[in-house]
Amino acid sequence: MKENKEITALLHLIDDPDEDVYSTVSDRIISFGKDIIPNLEHLWENTSSEEVQERSELLIHRLHFRDLTDDFTEWTAKDADLLQGALLVARYHYPEMDNTTVLQEIEKLRRNTWLELNNYLTPIEQINVVTSIFYNYFKQKGIEFAYNNPDDYLINKTLDSKKGNALSNGIIYLALCEMLDIPVKAINIPRQFILAYFDPQHDILNPVGHASEKINFYIDPLNGQMYSHKDVEAYFKRISVPPVPSYFRQMSNKKIIQFLLEELSKCFDNDRNRYKMEELLLLANLLEE
Repeated sequence: MKENKEITALLHLIDDPDEDVYSTVSDRIISFGKDIIPNLEHLWENTSSEEVQERSELLIHRLHFRDLTDDFTEWTAKDADLLQGALLVARYHYPEMDNTTVLQEIEKLRRNTWLELNNYLTPIEQINVVTSIFYNYFKQKGIEFAYNNPDDYLINKTLDSKKGNALSNGIIYLALCEMLDIPVKAINIPRQFILAYFDPQHDILNPVGHASEKINFYIDPLNGQMYSHKDVEAYFKRISVPPVPSYFRQMSNKKIIQFLLEELSKCFDNDRNRYKMEELLLLANLLEE
C-alpha cells in the first residue's frame, strides 16, 4: 500500500507504551485490510526493535486471520468441499501457501489410483488398490496423534513430509475416494478417526436397520488396514461404550474440518500461543451445524 501521512504516523506509533493508544492504532491499521501487510513487513525488516517486530507480526497475523474467517464463512455457506476446507486450515499456519502444489500432488495420487481400478473390482479390491498406491507406492506413513507439531495436522505438510496422523492422512484418503467415486466416508467412532466403506445399495434394499448395517468394512487411515464388524464390536467392548447408531453415521465435511480445527488448536495450549488456540476454536465454532 502506498504510504501516506496517516499510515506513516500509525506505523510510528506501533511501539507506543500506552495500551489504549496501541489498541486504537492497531485497530486503525487492521481497518486498511491486507493491502497494508507489505508496509508492516517493510517496518519489520527495517527496525532493530524487538517490540516493533513482535507487534508487526501480530498485526500481520490478525489481518490474515480476518481474511481466513471470511473465507471459512464463505466455505461453510457453499458446498463445503473437504479438500478446500483442509487447505483453509493449512492457511492458518501458512498464510502465503500456494494451493497448486497440494492439488498437483493429489491429482498424481488420483491418476495413479484410477489407472489400477476397473468396474469389476469388489469393494475390498478397490480399497486394496487405493491403499497400495497411497501407502506403498507414494510411501505415505502414519504417525500417532500428538500435539507438539502442528504440521502433523496440515495437509500441505502431510503430503510434503510423507507422514501424517489418522486425521490428516484420512482427509487425503477421503478426498481421493471422493474423486474416484468410491463410497468411503468418515464415521464418528469415539476416540478414533476411522473411515468406512458404505454399501451404496443398502438404503434401496434395506431402508431401516442399525446404521452399521450400511457399512461393509472399516479402514484405518493411519496405514490403510481394514477392520471387520467384529473388530469394531470388540473395540466398543474394550472401551465399555455401547455402539449406538450415531457412531456409524457419515460425518459431514463441516464436521471433519471442525474436528481438524479442534485437534490443531491443542497444539497451541500454552501461554505464548493461547491466542492461536482461541482463534482456531473460533473458526471451529463457525462450522457448528
